[in-house]
Amino acid sequence: MRLLHTSDWHLGRAFHRVNMLGAQAEFIGHLVSTVRERAVDAVVVSGDVYDRAVPPLAAVELFDDALHRLADLGVPTVMISGNHDSARRLGVGAGLIGRAGIHLRTEPAACGTPVVLRDAHGEVAFYGLPYLEPALVKDEFGVDRPGHETVLAAAMDRVRADLAGRPPGTRSVVLAHAFVTGGEPSDSERDITVGGVAAVPAGVFDGVDYAALGHLHGCQTITERVRYSGSPLPYSFSEAAHRKTMWLVDLDADGAVTAERVDCPVPRPLARVRGTLDDLLADPDLAPHEDAWVEATLTDAVRPTEPMARLTERFPHTLSLVFDPDRAQDDPDVSYARRLAGRSDQQIAEDFVAHVRGAGPDERERAVLRDAFDAVRADETVREVAR
Repeated sequence: MRLLHTSDWHLGRAFHRVNMLGAQAEFIGHLVSTVRERAVDAVVVSGDVYDRAVPPLAAVELFDDALHRLADLGVPTVMISGNHDSARRLGVGAGLIGRAGIHLRTEPAACGTPVVLRDAHGEVAFYGLPYLEPALVKDEFGVDRPGHETVLAAAMDRVRADLAGRPPGTRSVVLAHAFVTGGEPSDSERDITVGGVAAVPAGVFDGVDYAALGHLHGCQTITERVRYSGSPLPYSFSEAAHRKTMWLVDLDADGAVTAERVDCPVPRPLARVRGTLDDLLADPDLAPHEDAWVEATLTDAVRPTEPMARLTERFPHTLSLVFDPDRAQDDPDVSYARRLAGRSDQQIAEDFVAHVRGAGPDERERAVLRDAFDAVRADETVREVAR
């Protein structure tokens, strides 16, 4: 069976104020053409169909168009909700839509109930695990302390239990939206940290033939059977080095996996340039970036006059301007920024406690801080879902 694995469409999202709807529509057309031209048997979409719980009307219309075009091909599609989606909204009409071969899986309780497709070698069971917010699904999965690994492991226990009761030789595919250990994040994914831990081990997916992951925006291979497709378009300059693709996955009669990357259309290349304003305007090596979307980091010791206006004379598609002056190593601003770089909210809060009272928090106090941050994130998620 040949699968096309994609995720993280983020319909309705802009890129630094640039409307991406046209590029998103071009991607949908490319996906449909790929399904037709590469003899795809099933499409899997691993979450974050939309960029927010209440997407703009134009994004909903594009999604509706995508559903109709996929249904017209007669190729089954399995789709889950991600942490940006409203699971309830995305799942409206799932029963009716399923009759057209578009299978929406947005209910955590249905993790162990697959979409079963057939090919010449027998059945393939597709299990859809929508994004599982630990605080919201802990009761459904009967876990004492909610965490990404515990709820995902519980969901996978249901998958393996169902699979064990199916005919020998049944192959299996899991769709999941999560941060798996070994994955490389970018700046455009929403933080899903709970209990100070965001990542889950790839071993949680043991026992299935292929895990089609969503959430991280870079296409990457965690193991031969566990892969991220990444987003089809860039949504931050941290993705400047990404090659945006989908996975074309062949699942043979014994469940062995072979995978090929299929490139997505590039609306405009990304470039990150750094230096003084005068250097950026004069450097001939930067000529290839003159038609790119540009993030410019200026290192001038004194902020130049009208830097954006001057930059756009050479780089008309400059979208982001960052100031990072070259300073002495002992400059207070440099040392403070370095202390914060790459640190989590939890770590920053613990550092603040240590600064105020001269000693860091003990384990009980760390747990209080961790629970407070988790409660805030859970409250934000609930309010987003309720919108």
